[in-house]
Amino acid sequence: MALIGQIRKHIWIVVVLIALGLGGFILQDMLSGQQSIFGSQQTFIGKIDGENVDWNQFYNVEQMLYGNSGGDVFARRTALWNYFVEEKLVREQAEELGLGVSKDELIELQFGTNLSPIINARFQNQQTRQVDREQLNLIRQQIESNSIDPTARRYWAHQEKEIIKERIQEKMSNMAAKAIYTPTWMAEMMMQDQNERVDLALVNIPYDNVETSEVSLSDADFKAYFEENKSKYRQDKEKRKVQYVVFNVAPSTQDSANLRKQIADLIPGFATAENDSLYVDNNFGYFSNGFVPKDQVSAAFADTLFNAPVGAVVGPYLDQNAYIIAKLVGRQMVADSADTRHILIGASTPEEYTNAEVRIDSMKNVLETGAASFDSLAGKFSQDQGSSAKGGKYEAVTPGQFVAEYDEVLFRTGQIGQLYKVKTQFGWHLVEILKRSASQTPRAKIAYIQQAVEPSDDTQKDALNRASRFAQEHRTLESLKKAADTDPELELITSSGFERNDYILGDLGSGQSSRDIIRWAFGDDANLGRPDVGAVSPQVYGFQEANQFYTNKYVIAGLSHILKAGIPSWESLRNELEPLVVNRKKAEIIKGRINTQDLYSIASAWNVKIDTVRSVNFANATIGALGQEPKIVASAVSMNVNATSQPMEGNSGVVVFTVINKTGAQAGGDINSLKTQYAAPLRGQVNARLIQAMRKNMDITDNRARFY
Repeated sequence: MALIGQIRKHIWIVVVLIALGLGGFILQDMLSGQQSIFGSQQTFIGKIDGENVDWNQFYNVEQMLYGNSGGDVFARRTALWNYFVEEKLVREQAEELGLGVSKDELIELQFGTNLSPIINARFQNQQTRQVDREQLNLIRQQIESNSIDPTARRYWAHQEKEIIKERIQEKMSNMAAKAIYTPTWMAEMMMQDQNERVDLALVNIPYDNVETSEVSLSDADFKAYFEENKSKYRQDKEKRKVQYVVFNVAPSTQDSANLRKQIADLIPGFATAENDSLYVDNNFGYFSNGFVPKDQVSAAFADTLFNAPVGAVVGPYLDQNAYIIAKLVGRQMVADSADTRHILIGASTPEEYTNAEVRIDSMKNVLETGAASFDSLAGKFSQDQGSSAKGGKYEAVTPGQFVAEYDEVLFRTGQIGQLYKVKTQFGWHLVEILKRSASQTPRAKIAYIQQAVEPSDDTQKDALNRASRFAQEHRTLESLKKAADTDPELELITSSGFERNDYILGDLGSGQSSRDIIRWAFGDDANLGRPDVGAVSPQVYGFQEANQFYTNKYVIAGLSHILKAGIPSWESLRNELEPLVVNRKKAEIIKGRINTQDLYSIASAWNVKIDTVRSVNFANATIGALGQEPKIVASAVSMNVNATSQPMEGNSGVVVFTVINKTGAQAGGDINSLKTQYAAPLRGQVNARLIQAMRKNMDITDNRARFY
């Protein structure tokens, strides 16, 4: 049952809603004394400040909102969980602060002139990019007459909760934003930081100028760097890391030959087909977008195809990892450009298309009788915002720029000066061709059938068997690493740290297999047990690329690190620290080889140029192309004119600079404007950061990993 159903089932929530003024007219109608669906403790996906969230409840809301829609299931579940948490937080805070949304305000947010961002996003007409008022009015009528479909009723009731949550959150953010204040002393300090500027001549010696082979690292080097920077690595939650090897699945030579034969066998039927569209559809092919020039056809067969007779089939050709056969359906000289004008009446449903055609017919009759001008009708009725203000006119349109149906009339079948009704994915158009260019280009209409070169089922099974044997032979990470070191086709990859409910795993990306590895690493897969550091998963994980229908890699993973909440050990961060420690050691080497403060000598010795950077100030701490370098900027601001720095370790290299000019802080200035300027970006961040900060004070038990 949907989330909103729980509100109906718990009368104590009714009291809270009344106290907060959350009297939505759908919510009010649906509140009734039904039985709770909360089951045993085993069905709780989590607890938020003492309020249980049942898995069935969570899942049903997910299905109601997303159904069979595409997208990443784990991303949307994360978003839904965040909604549950934030809705509870906002509800509690609203009660303490005395905030609410009245019934009239809620109606205004759903159907009025000041619509909620949620309504604006969900009920936008894709053609006009405007809110579909007709649809909203119909829904309102159905709600008020109690004739709305039960499924839509549940959806709308939940949406009311989302709107209420969003509106109260906006009120809370506005309150917090108005409390942000810049003290005078801070504004004065900022003014000084902005006005005190220096011009620098500098050299930057990139770390790449020292070969990594010259650097030797010890544990003491890692530990020293970590101790200086360990506060940067503090983490709120436990994280873990895995190391894994990848067995890539590639099509064999035999796979490629078999696929080439399959598509070659289609050529006779393709060449003699009486209905090209039917043949192409039956074989999952496609047509070119209208008539296309030679330079828009693959170079693998463009010359052959454009010299072939109409009806000829060429190929198979291997192009971008697919075998292709192509049939020349038609050939024609086509104008390089055209001027046109149109009136669009948008439509997306059969009923809307019927109504749109009636309106287009009416306008066509009006224009043919001379009772109105095209410009006036387009300006008043056309729903194409890109042209309605210009009388519906588009100039210098090139072939293929518009959708195929419009393109066909504009460049092939239509006569200049005539009116044509054209139906497209956007609705019905009333089209007039104004002019075609004298210059023409030979173009062809082409039908394609292709077959991607993919590994066969046998090839995939062979790769899986190979990976499975490897996993059985190497049950520890140490063994896995030694085996990978001796096999040039394998590499042991270390992931970055991930949390229990993450679903993206490094370059393996998102998806069920990444999520399964993460669950195994945290011991949340009851069938695989809880692993120790150094253990290798007994399961081999298959990965499939988006839009592909085969497994393209098998992965064997082992648990390499457990990073407890707080500051982890430097050993567990060794991979992340290594490039930074290497740069520090390179900086020491570069500094040791610089024995002069003369910039020209340094630049010559290291084959780098001298750059001049002006108006450097501590307010943003940026030094030209070097980016943010606060330590170097602080040093520069504190130095005198003509003074040269010691070599300093920067983000990308060792920097030596000379102060060539310095402008002191100026007295006066508009302090009040500066206060406003400083507070504005902070106020803009409140909405995104306030909820995250408040969440830290909530008592949240998160059991999601037990369920997915």
